[in-house]
Amino acid sequence: MSKRKLTRQQRWRIEKIQAERAKRAEKRGQQDADKLDAGEYGAEQPGRVIAHFGRTLDVRPEGDGDPVRCHLRANLEGLVTGDRVIWRAGEDGSGVVVARGERDSVLERPDPRGQLKPVAANIDQILIVFAVEPEPHANLIDRYLVAAEATGIAPVLVLNKADLLPEDGGELGALLERYAALGYPVVTTTTARDGGLDALHRRLAGRTSVFVGQSGVGKSSLIDRLLPDEKLRIGALSEDSRKGRHTTTTARLYRFASSEQDDAEAGELIDSPGIREFGLIHLDEDQVAEGFIEFREHIGRCRFRDCRHRKEPGCALLAAVESGEIHADRFASYRRIVDSLEES
Repeated sequence: MSKRKLTRQQRWRIEKIQAERAKRAEKRGQQDADKLDAGEYGAEQPGRVIAHFGRTLDVRPEGDGDPVRCHLRANLEGLVTGDRVIWRAGEDGSGVVVARGERDSVLERPDPRGQLKPVAANIDQILIVFAVEPEPHANLIDRYLVAAEATGIAPVLVLNKADLLPEDGGELGALLERYAALGYPVVTTTTARDGGLDALHRRLAGRTSVFVGQSGVGKSSLIDRLLPDEKLRIGALSEDSRKGRHTTTTARLYRFASSEQDDAEAGELIDSPGIREFGLIHLDEDQVAEGFIEFREHIGRCRFRDCRHRKEPGCALLAAVESGEIHADRFASYRRIVDSLEES
C-alpha cells in the first residue's frame, strides 16, 4: 500500500508545529543555562530515568528518594527509560538532566519507517514468558530468542502456569530440556500455589529485567504479583480464543520489593507493551542465523561463501543437522523464520 500524499497545507502545519517545538526547546534550554549560571540548581548527582514523557522525565535519585520530575537540557536527545543520568535539583522541587551516562545495553525497536530507535537502556536480561495455555510453539519461542540474541542482552525462558503441566512434563517439558541443553536458563512459575514465584524472584534479584511474550501468557498477572503496590491493569483471557490482550500503556521502571527469602537487592523491571512484543523485520538472514546459538560454530565453514543453507553442497549447517549437532526442529524453525522475512 502506497503512503498517503500530504497536501501543501498539511506539510505547512507539520513544519510550523516542529518549528514551534524547536523554539520552545531552545527557550527552555536558555532558561536552564541562565538558572545554572545563577546557581538556582543544586549540585550534580546521579540518578536513573524511571519514566519518559517527551522533553520531561521522572528521575529516581541514586539510593533512596522519591522520583523527581525533570526536564532535559536542549542539547540532550534520545534518553529512554533505564538510562543513568546526571541531574541537578531545582529550588521549586523539579530538576534538570544535564548528562547521560554510558549505556551497558540498549533495547531497540524499529519505528514505522523501519529505523531502529532505543526504547529502554541498561537491561541485564530479557525474560521470554510463555505458558502451558495458550499452547506455545517452538517457532514462536525461537523468534523471541533470535530477537533477544540480536540485542546482545541475555535471554531467560520463563514457563508460566506450570501447574497445568502433566506430571511427566509432556512434550513441553521435553522442549524446555532442549533449550536448557543449549545453555538457556529456564524458570517455571505459577501463581496458583504458594512459593510458585520463588525461582523467579531469585532470577530477578540484583538485575534489571524486561518481560516479553505473546498476549495471554500471564505477563501482567506475574508483574501484578511481583509489584503488589503498583496499579497494573490485568487483561482478561478470553475463554473462547484462549488469547489475551495488552493491558499497560507507558514504559516505566519499577523496583521490586525485597523478598523474605532473599536479602539481596530484589531487582528492577522496565515494562511497557511496546517492549513486551518486538519482531524481526529489522534483521537479515545472517543475523537470524547468528540468533541460533548452536549455529555459530558452523557459520563460515560452508564450501561456498554465499551459501544460504538450503540444498547447497558442502553446507556446514546441513552437515551439522545430519550429524545431530543441530536439532532438525531448530533448523526447520530457522528456515521458517527466514522464509517469513522474505515474504514480508
